Amino acid sequence: MAFEVTATRRRPKTFNELAGQEFVSATLKKSIEAGKIAHAYLFSGPRGCGKTSAARILARSLNCEKGASAEPCGKCSNCIEISKGASLDVIEIDGASNTGVNDVRQIKDEVLFPPNASRYKVYIIDEVHMLSNSAFNALLKTIEEPPPYIVFIFATTELHKVPATIKSRCQQFSFKLIPIETIKKLLEETCKELSIKAEDDALFWIARESTGSLRDAYTLFDQVASFSEGHISAALIREKLGLVGLDNLNSLAEACAAGDAGTAFTLLDGIIENGVSVEQFIIDLAGFYRSMLLLKSGVTKESLLGYSPERFSAKVLETLNAPRLEHGVKLLLETHRAVRYSVSPRFELETTVSELCSLAKWVSQDDLRSAIEGVRSIFNTKATGTPEANFRHGGKAAGQAAAETAAASTSAPTAGDAQSGVKEISFASEFKRRIAARESGVPEHSRQKDEEQESILAPEVKLVEKVFQATVVK
Repeated sequence: MAFEVTATRRRPKTFNELAGQEFVSATLKKSIEAGKIAHAYLFSGPRGCGKTSAARILARSLNCEKGASAEPCGKCSNCIEISKGASLDVIEIDGASNTGVNDVRQIKDEVLFPPNASRYKVYIIDEVHMLSNSAFNALLKTIEEPPPYIVFIFATTELHKVPATIKSRCQQFSFKLIPIETIKKLLEETCKELSIKAEDDALFWIARESTGSLRDAYTLFDQVASFSEGHISAALIREKLGLVGLDNLNSLAEACAAGDAGTAFTLLDGIIENGVSVEQFIIDLAGFYRSMLLLKSGVTKESLLGYSPERFSAKVLETLNAPRLEHGVKLLLETHRAVRYSVSPRFELETTVSELCSLAKWVSQDDLRSAIEGVRSIFNTKATGTPEANFRHGGKAAGQAAAETAAASTSAPTAGDAQSGVKEISFASEFKRRIAARESGVPEHSRQKDEEQESILAPEVKLVEKVFQATVVK
């Protein structure tokens, strides 16, 4: 026999086999059992989630020779013909290639004739949103008051393009993305059916890459099975499809978190030499940092992370906080957009990896604002207070990273290096005076002190001003 792709071979034939669409299945089954058959249905949802399959199941349920039933027998001539797409009374139309009003006029003429050998004549119009406005308008009257033996089933991936006048005449069913766990379970059943051994990680990767589309999952499964020789493994998938792998991502992220640019570039070079494209590497690394951000936020759901939480690097989680991980994801997403128009995509990637190596020292605007508020709280204390002590208790807890970063980037002494309490108090007064002058719009030259006081206070004032100017205080 000729090879039949998995997506076609395992197409659901009953409502019970329709995976991930429990609401749709239950509603249609109840309506069939109660004999409340609508004259028009509108199925909408993402690709590969079962819209056309549900339409065929509904057509079989209505036209089964044993009577309208929520569970068609699948053995009578009507059920077999509908499954093969050979039934004269179930007409499938591609909306993308039959968009004109003349095509709709042909349907209007055909509905006048009763079904040939079935109970209902069913029209399944796929991608109905591709019809023109004239075609939609020509359908309105037919959909609203069709003959009693006519049932229309419309399927679309873009519901917003379907006119409201069509929607109001149809029973609408929204199909959802299929959960990763459900897809993985179906892939396991497929492996047993084909006597193929498969690792859980490999099947989980296929399910995750399908993004909720069962048809995409089966298509990718066929591709992987073709080169796996009866045993699907995650290592083989990474080798043949040019994927990075979680172990390599962990090693690279640990080097970046430690600020070891040399090791990071060496690992990057080895990964690219193994055949991984720059775009794929950026996607995988962005997904890794996104998973780390979710872990940092307390999310441990495997279907969201892509792997079990224990497989992610604990060192990276300890080193980087949530704002820094979020900044890392943004850097990689910006790089992915820039690579498209770059002279050298690899240079763009290497620059981003260099930035990731300094991610542990990166300070968010929230931290800088907290540092500024801490510094301001120093100057609002009594003159007898010590600025360094006040900073420790008032601002350092919230803005430690910002203050330490600013201190490390300048050779100027900090307020804690003041030679006397008088100097510290004068420093506080000077900085308060500068802030007030800036806010009042006084020119810079009128804010200068005499040379002696300027030489004493300049290092400390410049240090705090550097932190102050690093962010926008609103």
